[in-house]
Amino acid sequence: MSSNLQKITFGNGCFWCTEAIFQTVKGVKSVTSGYMGGHTDNPTYKQICMGDTGHAEVTEIEYDAEQITFNELLLIFFRTHNPTTLNRQGNDVGTQYRSAIFYSTEEQKQQAEEMIKKLTAEGVFDDPIVTEITPASKFYTAEDYHQNYFNDNSSQPYCSFVIQPKLNKFAKEFTQKIKPELLQ
Repeated sequence: MSSNLQKITFGNGCFWCTEAIFQTVKGVKSVTSGYMGGHTDNPTYKQICMGDTGHAEVTEIEYDAEQITFNELLLIFFRTHNPTTLNRQGNDVGTQYRSAIFYSTEEQKQQAEEMIKKLTAEGVFDDPIVTEITPASKFYTAEDYHQNYFNDNSSQPYCSFVIQPKLNKFAKEFTQKIKPELLQ
């Protein structure tokens, strides 16, 4: 079985939520939480939370393009956060929570722009999409305790009250995209 591994980096609010969703997707090989898009070298989570590093909380996703298309990943990205709120996702406020696509190829950039045009034309969202489409820059891996966060901390209140409902909504809407072993 051949594979066509590619990478994309998404910023769509808290990386704990994003990581938990994309870890369940068929064709996604790895999801790493981290930081991108700012001006501070080797930022820490504490610095990110202060909001002055310029970085967004992101997830770097490695996927097999023969198992899932980039457009499918984009659709999941847009349907699992609010791309119409500038620098905010729910109660998380600041540029570190901005909606962003950090593309690795010109093709990814074009597909992202086309997806925004399509969603806008279809009136999927009531407000304009404010997602930033930017070339990928240096990716800084977040501290170890941020990796695999939901799976390691599912009983934490944030996981129970914020992440689990997002996963439930995702599972309902994208059942056919979930790794089969997770549906048993």
